[in-house]
Amino acid sequence: MKSFVTAIIVAAGNSTRMGLGYSKQFIPLLGEPVIKHTLMAFERSEIIDSVVVVCRPQDEDDIRGVIESAGISKVKALVHGGKERDESVRNGISAADSRTEYFAIHDGARPLVSGRDIENVVQAAFECGAAALGALVTDTIKTVDSENTIIGTPDRDTLRAVQTPQVFEKGLYLRALENAADKALKVTDDCKLVESIGESVKIVISLDPNIKLTTKSDIIFAQAILKERTE
Repeated sequence: MKSFVTAIIVAAGNSTRMGLGYSKQFIPLLGEPVIKHTLMAFERSEIIDSVVVVCRPQDEDDIRGVIESAGISKVKALVHGGKERDESVRNGISAADSRTEYFAIHDGARPLVSGRDIENVVQAAFECGAAALGALVTDTIKTVDSENTIIGTPDRDTLRAVQTPQVFEKGLYLRALENAADKALKVTDDCKLVESIGESVKIVISLDPNIKLTTKSDIIFAQAILKERTE
């Protein structure tokens, strides 16, 4: 029997870098809001059983409207985000179905995630307990000092750009959260929470573009990819 998987969609950011004056979750991509594209990817995935959406209080009614109009059935709860991302994830987990055995934590602003990438990363987590989508690094990366002077060049063959979903066995992730609370750790990446208790996370290379919408130029790129997929 397949393990029960709950997706935690984190959509509670203030979208400051986008500079739009409203949440980037409602940016239209091919006429549909970002959050709809994201939620539909998990709605269609057979490996995902339940979804919790974490959002800003002022966005809750609009997100409920998107869910209802799209006929999305897997969303079982909407909860409000916290001041930091880790608090938002905690709030989402607290609302997860009691049957949950694995959490698939995903950024709401990654609307391009594909069904096969969701499937692959969750299956990897089933095997090893913790897995995350990632991409190969094609640029040469430099490390710099406080004055932006290059001090090193890491081997890019050993580098991965980490994406979401990041998927964790429930008990493992709850231990990582407890450790973070005890040590007052502040991290922006769920993998780091698990790494901090000495556990390993498997990177699964994404097969399809899975960018996070951060700046206005990302919108153009995302729409082009979605258009190509629909054609």
